[in-house]
Amino acid sequence: MKERLLFTLVLIIGIYMIVPWIATRIFAIGVFRKGKLSSQVALTFDDGPDPAYTPVLLDLLRRHGAKATFFVLGSKAERYPDLIERIHRDGHQIGIHNYSHKSNWFMSPWTVRRKQADRSADIVASITGTKPVVYRPPWGVLNVFDLFLLKSYTVVLWSVMPKDWRSRVGRTKLKSRLLSRIREGSVVLLHDSGDTFGADADAPGYMLNALDEVLASMKQRGLEPVRVDELLNSSLKHRLGLFKRVLVNAWMAWERCFVKLFHLKLVDIGNPLVKLRVREYQGRQSIVLPDGEQIRKGDLVAEMHLDNYTLFRLGIDSRSSVQLATQLIRRTRMLMPEISKLLLTDPQYQHVKGLYGITMIHRGSKQLGFTVFDLPNGWFARMTRTYLRLLLYVVHPNGKERLKEKTNLLEPKIVAISKNELKIRYIA
Repeated sequence: MKERLLFTLVLIIGIYMIVPWIATRIFAIGVFRKGKLSSQVALTFDDGPDPAYTPVLLDLLRRHGAKATFFVLGSKAERYPDLIERIHRDGHQIGIHNYSHKSNWFMSPWTVRRKQADRSADIVASITGTKPVVYRPPWGVLNVFDLFLLKSYTVVLWSVMPKDWRSRVGRTKLKSRLLSRIREGSVVLLHDSGDTFGADADAPGYMLNALDEVLASMKQRGLEPVRVDELLNSSLKHRLGLFKRVLVNAWMAWERCFVKLFHLKLVDIGNPLVKLRVREYQGRQSIVLPDGEQIRKGDLVAEMHLDNYTLFRLGIDSRSSVQLATQLIRRTRMLMPEISKLLLTDPQYQHVKGLYGITMIHRGSKQLGFTVFDLPNGWFARMTRTYLRLLLYVVHPNGKERLKEKTNLLEPKIVAISKNELKIRYIA
């Protein structure tokens, strides 16, 4: 009898707590946690508003021209209506984070809906005139009934969580985490208050210092900080078909395996377009560069690989292959000084003769100092052509149509630049 009661209790707990956790946190069922096909990023801030930190944060966002979403506690909205009014006036989105910072696991579903979510939404609406439509549960946990009773809200979780509620993380580590994890479409979880259970009171100060530098870096990477509703609308507009989604996911999985298998090194965490590896040049014909440098079979080169995930994201906003090439040239130009520094100072690249790659997107590379060569005819050229065309089909949302546009311009070429030319152009 006791065993049966224990089993029943465990089953009820599992259905009430664990099932929705698996559904939302692992499979993203019924929640929004990451944008699709967008160069936008949603910065979100929980647990406020806070009279010490929220005004500073709002000043920071205004200085960078950034928009964000604030998931506020209803109890704090009651205490600080002026802050709620300013968040709204500054053009940010206001969402709900319950009336008090309590877990939905330990409340009845009707309490969550009426006394936490709806009560908080009514408070915000009375201040701003606009009722919130997005909701984030404390600690990101829902009970099973929330999936049905909170249908009037879009439940928003996150894809980047740098754990900024801990002071020991500090500004430097927090900045590094954000720069390495933020990608196009990310939903970033941050906190503008440190007075909730488990948080350090001074932690938001470190977050603000790190965020100032992160926002500057995001601008350089072409990432736009937006509200959650803007990211959500952009994601719906660019939604892919099932076959393309499966193909893209499979290709990105192959990309991750390739990077690990061949030990590719990222040049810049903040601009993850280019990865490098040292290898022997295997071409049948020597490459003779304008400055007299020759790369023969067996010579070491730094082989350049473009990150397929970044290509995919850039392709989303490109109206044509020409525009995509323009964006690639711009981003590569930003990386060239760092690439040059690696080849000239890092012992790993001590014996390489230059930078080398094979690409179909080679227009404009000459302005960066590269020399463009035809790929010698043969089986390797045919395989490379097939591979790169398949890559373009995958990474561009309209890849099939792009392959029909001026196919003579989609021939793979060798691009190369000597180490000495890199030094003259980007170091000296």
